[in-house]
Amino acid sequence: MSTNQSVKAAWDHLAGLPRPTLAELFAGDADRLSKLSTRFELGEGLGGIRFDWSKMHLDDAHIAGFEALAAAQDFDGRRAQLFGGEKINNTEGRAAEHTAQRGVGKDTSVEEAQALHQRMASLVGAIHEGALGEVRHLIHIGIGGSALGPALAIDALTRDGCVVQVHVVANIDGCALEAAFAKADPATTLIAVASKTFTTIETMTNAKSALNWLKENGVDDPYGRVVALTAAPEKAVEWGVDETRILPFPESVGGRYSLWSSIGFPVALALGFEEFAEFLAGAAAIDEHFANTDGAANLPLRAAFADQLYTRLRGCQTRACFAYDERLALLPDYLQQLEMESNGKSVTFDGAPLDGPSAPITWGGVGTDAQHAVFQLLHQGTIVVPVDFIASIAPGDQLDPAHHRILLMNCFAQGAALMAGKDSADKSRSYPGNRPSATILIDDLSPASLGALIAFHEHRTFANAVLLGINPFDQFGVELGKQIANAIDKGEAQFDASTTALLAEAGLA
Repeated sequence: MSTNQSVKAAWDHLAGLPRPTLAELFAGDADRLSKLSTRFELGEGLGGIRFDWSKMHLDDAHIAGFEALAAAQDFDGRRAQLFGGEKINNTEGRAAEHTAQRGVGKDTSVEEAQALHQRMASLVGAIHEGALGEVRHLIHIGIGGSALGPALAIDALTRDGCVVQVHVVANIDGCALEAAFAKADPATTLIAVASKTFTTIETMTNAKSALNWLKENGVDDPYGRVVALTAAPEKAVEWGVDETRILPFPESVGGRYSLWSSIGFPVALALGFEEFAEFLAGAAAIDEHFANTDGAANLPLRAAFADQLYTRLRGCQTRACFAYDERLALLPDYLQQLEMESNGKSVTFDGAPLDGPSAPITWGGVGTDAQHAVFQLLHQGTIVVPVDFIASIAPGDQLDPAHHRILLMNCFAQGAALMAGKDSADKSRSYPGNRPSATILIDDLSPASLGALIAFHEHRTFANAVLLGINPFDQFGVELGKQIANAIDKGEAQFDASTTALLAEAGLA
């Protein structure tokens, strides 16, 4: 049987399996919780994470079927290519070596990453010791993964204080940059410019305006206040940054996977490099597990089995993530880019049309806020949405413990309610139940647990891509709009009547 035939046979088998309810699955298997709820230890002194997928409609038959699909799609081979530094991003002829930044991957790539991290640690240490004068603020300018990753980590990990305050700016809308200016003192501010190519128009335009702001506010040498984070160090030198303040990262590290590289500089500067190293260690623990664990015991692969069950087999077009922790408010935004940019594809790894749905729409919010906004649809709407709940056992505040107790009670109650439902003679007060959710429960939100949480979702995204047979590491879909915008700027394009009229009314024609 050919690979294509084996894949089709696996999907056909899965599509024909029975569909018991969640209540039936729990009643019919006394070991269900131990099979699908797993505690993962991050390492000595780093705590652990509970991954509970038992309220998803996975059963032994589906797991066996998905394991057969993974074999038909050569999951083991793709995984070996990823960690071996091979050119798994076939459309761009690149490896995807973000795990090497965490110490897991091809030996030479790991050694290169360690050397670059040491360079970053030296610069961070020098700044903290006053080599660039008093530094109290950093305006970090990037876009996409170059901004979303640092913003998430900074927001999650610096609420109890930091060495340097970081303000992340991504939007080309000048209001975003002005808001950062309002929070920072030019005399004690550094600018980090994060761009893989050092040509990204939004980033470089914002960077130029930041330099003007420094100059207009009495900074004699604005370029002397810039740190460049890039895979094109020669471009940064041409732009005016001294090579001692350029932190390179490899071409094989993609933007949405780049937080572990020099793109993580603002995190290291804000927290200290030891905490950044702990962040890497938490991610590396997940890397080792993902690289060396087979079948459904592999936690990211298990999560991908559930994702495909709902997206491909049950027609769910969205997946929701709700963080019951204010410090993780930006996590849904981060996962939105990670998953939708990676797996929002319509062709397979070999360029053939994809014969089913790819990535669902990822969305979410923060509990308990979201309970009073969107949970009506989750409980009683006609659209079934798989939900991930994420929470921390330890609170992030010093207030009355009642705050955190109520928060966790609500988190666990929502998952229970989605599953159990409640019948009523008054149908407007009836809840159908049998609605899927997973729970990720961390001991405490720390650099290590955040690193592990992000790495888990990176590998979950990759596992989904393998099951679908697509390349998660290119992102050509983001280019067309940029190309047309450039054409507008140059006056070189012809448009439909609507676009032409809008350009004229905005004074851009």
